[in-house]
Amino acid sequence: MAVPKRKTSAQRKHKRRSSVWKLSAPTLTACPKCGEKILPHHVCEHCGNYDGREVIAVEEK
Repeated sequence: MAVPKRKTSAQRKHKRRSSVWKLSAPTLTACPKCGEKILPHHVCEHCGNYDGREVIAVEEK
């Protein structure tokens, strides 16, 4: 059975695992009513709609 001759250093271990932790930007979709960019499965903060119905009453400016 193969056994490592030396301990793997922390630097080598961190270099090997560095590509695993990269973050990606969140996916945004367009609101079907107003067209604003929103997170999927979230209420639109601009118009207050979710799934084709008004969930939150939003004041008009």
